[in-house]
Amino acid sequence: MALEQLKRELERFGEQNDGAQHSRGSKMLNITRDTGELLAVLVQTRGAQAVLEIGTSNGYSTLWLAEAVKRLGGRVTTIELDEGKRTMAATNFERAGLTPWIEQLAGDAGSLLPCLPTAGYQLIFLDSDRLHYQAWWPEIQRLLAPRGLLVVDNAISHEDEMREWMAQVWRAPDFLTSLVPVGKGEFLVVRC
Repeated sequence: MALEQLKRELERFGEQNDGAQHSRGSKMLNITRDTGELLAVLVQTRGAQAVLEIGTSNGYSTLWLAEAVKRLGGRVTTIELDEGKRTMAATNFERAGLTPWIEQLAGDAGSLLPCLPTAGYQLIFLDSDRLHYQAWWPEIQRLLAPRGLLVVDNAISHEDEMREWMAQVWRAPDFLTSLVPVGKGEFLVVRC
């Protein structure tokens, strides 16, 4: 199946599913198309061969990352706690022909992040349970390579849930930040 066709299918599925579901855990909560385009451009312009995604869901955002990483000969490592979403994502990766460029990790990000390599990622995409971001921040800093880029979704749409953590990041030495009004708001953090 053509990748573009699959992306469109997942966009429709995400909208229909999320409109019908009431619990957050049953929703796909996919990124917007313009956020996907931005992620692909950021991977390419930074030459990011090692990308970490925290929050796979059904793999829609992973497809954007993996498509860009494939051109660079790199790999996306993606973390998802929910088994049903991981299974859906694996099917979508297979359908897209991108499985060789994606490593899926099963489990809680808080438990898995300490097991990943120090300064191992040129780009990290964070789109998970926002209430954990503050606790994960020390590990994310450790994982981010020098001049690496952290992209955080929902920075405008869920500002109230992220305000305290974003303020902590803004105050952190050796990081430059920018809030980009794309999709639901992307918080960009660059390690200097």
